[in-house]
Amino acid sequence: MSVFPRSVSTVGLAASPLALAIRLVLLTPLVATPALAATPEPEAAPLATGTSAAAETQVGAVLVTANTDVGTTEGSGSYTTASTSTATKLPLTLRETPQSVTVVTQQKMEDFNQTSINDVLGSVAGVTVEKIETDRTYYTSRGFDITNFQVDGLGLPLANGNVNGDLDTAIYDRVEVIRGANGLMTGAGNPSATVNMVRKRPTTEFQASVKGSAGSWENGRAEMDVSGSLVESDKLRGRTVLVKQNKESYLDRYANDKTVVYGVVEGDVTDSTLLTLGYSLQQSDSDSPMWGALPLYYTDGSQTDYDVSTSTSSDWSFWNVDNRRAFAELSQTFANGWQGKAVYNFIDTRQDSRLFYIYGTPDKTTGTGLLSYPGLYQMHMKQHVTDVTASGPFRLLGREHQLVVGGTVSRSTVDELSLYSNDIGTALPPLESWDGSYTQPAFDLYPNGSYWNDQEVAGYLAARFSLMDDLSWIVGSRLTSWETEGQSYGVAKSMAVHGELTPYTGLVYDLTDEVSTYASYTTIFTPQRASDIHRQQLDPVDGISYETGVKGEFLDGALNTSLALFQTRQNNLAQIAGTMPDNATEYYYEGVDGVRSQGYELEASGMVMTDWQLAASYTDFSIQDADGNATKTYTPKQLLKLASTYQLAKWKLGGTWNWQDEISRINGAGTTTKQGSYALLNLMARYDINKQWHTQLNVDNVTDKKYLNSLYWDQGFYGAPRSFTLTTGWTF
Repeated sequence: MSVFPRSVSTVGLAASPLALAIRLVLLTPLVATPALAATPEPEAAPLATGTSAAAETQVGAVLVTANTDVGTTEGSGSYTTASTSTATKLPLTLRETPQSVTVVTQQKMEDFNQTSINDVLGSVAGVTVEKIETDRTYYTSRGFDITNFQVDGLGLPLANGNVNGDLDTAIYDRVEVIRGANGLMTGAGNPSATVNMVRKRPTTEFQASVKGSAGSWENGRAEMDVSGSLVESDKLRGRTVLVKQNKESYLDRYANDKTVVYGVVEGDVTDSTLLTLGYSLQQSDSDSPMWGALPLYYTDGSQTDYDVSTSTSSDWSFWNVDNRRAFAELSQTFANGWQGKAVYNFIDTRQDSRLFYIYGTPDKTTGTGLLSYPGLYQMHMKQHVTDVTASGPFRLLGREHQLVVGGTVSRSTVDELSLYSNDIGTALPPLESWDGSYTQPAFDLYPNGSYWNDQEVAGYLAARFSLMDDLSWIVGSRLTSWETEGQSYGVAKSMAVHGELTPYTGLVYDLTDEVSTYASYTTIFTPQRASDIHRQQLDPVDGISYETGVKGEFLDGALNTSLALFQTRQNNLAQIAGTMPDNATEYYYEGVDGVRSQGYELEASGMVMTDWQLAASYTDFSIQDADGNATKTYTPKQLLKLASTYQLAKWKLGGTWNWQDEISRINGAGTTTKQGSYALLNLMARYDINKQWHTQLNVDNVTDKKYLNSLYWDQGFYGAPRSFTLTTGWTF
């Protein structure tokens, strides 16, 4: 959202986490024994625990499945998946994909009560969740903002680079995150990461689950999920997910009411034709949300230190987000192993809010110096995305290879309105005594806003060549035309990019049946409006990722490990080069090399041994600007994330431990705010009462650590203190 009422710049312990991460990633395969292996399935490595939900029947030479997604994690009990296609749209295992990929499975989300996308991404290797307000969040990976969020592999970049509201995960089977540039499947964006949320689909067999939970700060949640065949022949199947959550908060005055509805039906039009229709609704209504956050420093330059519960919200403010999605898919399977697929997605998002922002720098002794800034904000965004693909095997020079070819047409419209009042700048009491009492003004002054259209037309092609039995080469490219027309808060937002080519290539060499080495190169682009001395629009910013590493796949795919070395950078960033010869008040720009990050990641996910699931990662990188100086100090450069559970008879015990190094921010007044390195410990315990009933206790931030959520902005607020959630569930 672009209505923030001031200019915002966006721009000792390490050894032990590193040693632990190396041991986890490199040594866990050694404790696994062949006796734990599962029986492999054709064309994909299965999970060692559980089987695919797909119900299969053979019709002539065509294999028809109720759920053709071999990467489905539901019912597997695993922390890894058999297949992912986020990088190339080819169904590949993690080891066959020459890029860093993390998959957060349904089992992991359930074990650690990850009911929001913030919870999920906070557990992903190399990803930082920048919680700058209660209802607006940014995300970074490898030092760059993550702007590409997809559902089932489709989506346009976030309109304002952030996620609004509390995005629920109940309707998703898993979340796949591919790090680095991903221009083959996303086109425009940053060389950071792509987040792909994969929806749950109907099952042939009837299944149902109901869960209810209660937690700290009156956090109540009810969830129902029902799926199965709708007719006796099993040719029509459906699924419904319902969620209702109402919670208050550790933050003063803040509360959120959330409703989620999801329905999907799929039918076998013929023995080889599958039609799927679906609709989802999420309403997230927040009372007294934070717009902006707490000041980080006093007038004397020292760092502020408020109570964890301190909030800048007023007692009348609210922020409501309504998101509706409809989709239709038609899939055709052919006898030669090829499949055609046409998909249409429609997204309608509305925001309505009355907000209260506090600005200024307080005096350390008196706490005075803070001023009011009320505002009204409304937004309506509509997106239409259509994608058509064909994929399958082909033979060349006596070997079988894979090919995918497709095209995407997308259109997005954003309409924003901001209104303000004549009481901006009213002096406020110190935050220590602030209770939110402030008369709601009439929002009838300074109208401003935005209206723009984004349109993308793209074609892509990728092939996986089997050069030898132990060597494969993935090569592809995307050709994109992107147009933006409109204005944003009085500034023209018009730009056009035609015929932008983003290549992708990667080699995978099998050292053994279980270990591979790989190298890849991929790009992405970001359109820019700046013009050169000839008033010609500069070429897009190039995002480039180089990556090489080693991946392991053990226990027939039940355990995946990886070690990745990467370098990611942006080139051709617009920089002021002077003023126009015929107009001294008009600047012209030139493209220069920009920010570069490089580092390494270690990761392990899946079953270490029977009844023991693990997801562990360690990231270490540095990031520099064009002059070689360290930059983006608000982003942690070292991240260690551990999650593990162990099943012991009817008990499952587990926990997560996330550590990050120190971050800092140089403020506009020349002061520096720091958040020292810290770790958060969460624990869980589940007891299976019988085959249908279970109860589970989750305790988050066990040590009650006080910490700032983010230094992404020059304001911030504190993370949640220790909290408890007790869940009781029934499954049929």
